[in-house]
Amino acid sequence: MPSSETVDLRVGPHQHGRPAVPSRARWRPLGLDEVTITGGFWGDLQALNARTMITHVEGWLERLGWTGNFDAAVEGRLPRDRRGREFSDSETYKLLEAMAWEVGRTGDADLDRRLRSIAARVAAAQEPDGYVSTMFGRPGQQPRWSDLEWGHELYCIGHLVQAGVARARTFGDDEIVRVAIRAADLVCREFGADGPQQGVCGHPEIEVALVELYRVTGERRYLDQARLFVERRGHGVLGEIDFGPQYFQDDVPVREATVLDGHAVRALYLASGAADLAVEDGDDELLAAVTGQVLTTLARRTYLTGGMGAHHEGESFGADFELPPDRSYSETCAGIASVMTNHRLLLQDGDARHADAVERTLYNVVATSPAQDGRAFYYTNTLHQRVPGREVAPDEVSPRAASSLRAPFFAVSCCPTNVTRTVATLGTYVATVDDDGVQLHQYAPATVRTELTAGRAAALEVTTAYPHDGRVTVRAVEAPAGGWTLTLRVPAWAQGASVTLADGTSQAAAPGYVAVPGPAAGQEVVLDLPVRARWTFADPRVDAVRGQVAVERGPLVLALESTDLGQDVAAAVVTTDAAPVERDGAVLVPVATRPLPDVTWPFGDDPAPAPDAPRLVPLVPYHAWAERGPSTMRVWLPTV
Repeated sequence: MPSSETVDLRVGPHQHGRPAVPSRARWRPLGLDEVTITGGFWGDLQALNARTMITHVEGWLERLGWTGNFDAAVEGRLPRDRRGREFSDSETYKLLEAMAWEVGRTGDADLDRRLRSIAARVAAAQEPDGYVSTMFGRPGQQPRWSDLEWGHELYCIGHLVQAGVARARTFGDDEIVRVAIRAADLVCREFGADGPQQGVCGHPEIEVALVELYRVTGERRYLDQARLFVERRGHGVLGEIDFGPQYFQDDVPVREATVLDGHAVRALYLASGAADLAVEDGDDELLAAVTGQVLTTLARRTYLTGGMGAHHEGESFGADFELPPDRSYSETCAGIASVMTNHRLLLQDGDARHADAVERTLYNVVATSPAQDGRAFYYTNTLHQRVPGREVAPDEVSPRAASSLRAPFFAVSCCPTNVTRTVATLGTYVATVDDDGVQLHQYAPATVRTELTAGRAAALEVTTAYPHDGRVTVRAVEAPAGGWTLTLRVPAWAQGASVTLADGTSQAAAPGYVAVPGPAAGQEVVLDLPVRARWTFADPRVDAVRGQVAVERGPLVLALESTDLGQDVAAAVVTTDAAPVERDGAVLVPVATRPLPDVTWPFGDDPAPAPDAPRLVPLVPYHAWAERGPSTMRVWLPTV
């Protein structure tokens, strides 16, 4: 349903290029036009996304017919010719969102053309009242809103709205923006306080999208609808299922929950939407509830990598401290949702724990998913691979989320599209601003150009080889008039950090945030973080890794692969008498191995055989594991 009508957007400079724009915040987010990552770890990943990953995803959506479903809708070929799962529309919408952010970041004209072409196909499939779905509502299909538990209709519309918001904040009024607004208006009519539908979607997503659309348009009905969805949940409005109502976060009202539970992606998307709603409505009680849930989840239900979700069944959180490495689900999408939620909370309270969680998850979940060539992905992220994986053909769709090696695409491919839209916006996590200064949260070679207040411009150049090296140099190219404050995050692991001020004096920098006088133009401040390999031990309540140890270096989790050990990692034990060895850019640990004989019964009264003499074996960054072919792997290493 193409349309020539225009819409009134309120996307001023304070919203441009930003995925999340709270109307009130301790620290204000910066946009893609204000922060540019110029190289390094994240710059390389953004270049890979622009060069390969987005095109790879686009090609697979066409090849599998998921984008073609919109053409089939227009041509009357549904449901006969529909392809993909009930939520496959959302993958096209996430691709559009990734394209919108990438065009906003780089101005890529060819990508903009492709975005417009796909958006036109979606628009043509939209019905006159704003409804758009290739799965429901047409002759031969289930009626609209007939399967709120599993149908994902509102979930898909949520991702459509987020694509529209991304386009509005990087371009302005455009076709996909109008499609999103018409769909959101229909949702408000159908699910409003007086509407015929009084339910919620089984998969939260529409909530966070509606709040952002409210921020873009100023239309209160979107915020009111988000509140209705958040407040309805937790009262058993969805059907009873084998996983229990907690799977849908429908067992406890949002403001009464104390920890995130159930399906991890659903829980975290709901937390993001509830946090956004609380900010816009001035609902401090709701914001405090979400913050408490997230901090408790970080303390009790989060893997060392930042991954969330211990159960393959239900893709869900486990109980407190139930974190088995070999059964870790840690869906890539859950990691991305954790980044979204923690970033939102960081903007509100300035608690470094949220920025630490963003960093940990970006390096060890989000960056782990894509292969080094950008043409294969992990959906789940195990911390212990017991059996070497199977090579996946480059033209093969993996039927299972828990693939043992990265796969080019999945029957359920929510993660590759989610990675592309996240990587395109990485710059927005680097820095924030307030009236007094600039705050740096994530470290990468970058430029930051912004205003603290009207007429008080700041331009910074960040130089660093982080995460491989802990020195971060911040040079002021332009300093705000009247003095200013530079605030730097010191990660929780960085005991012994220091900062050198523009006058040459140095001071200790404890974990958290350190605020120092902003340098004058041409001067610099240097943060030194102790990036070196260290042993990491788990809380004793994490029974699954008792008697084991992990190795981290800076923000990177490391892993032992059979490729380097020369045999199955099940045989490995380590000693922790001395610190891990760093040599020629590699981290090595003393590993001994035990014999693994065939047995008729795996239990007995004899202790395990003594290991052989230890030898130094290199570890790999967890994000790079399995890049050299099938292997066994473990993050947590048994100790002797």
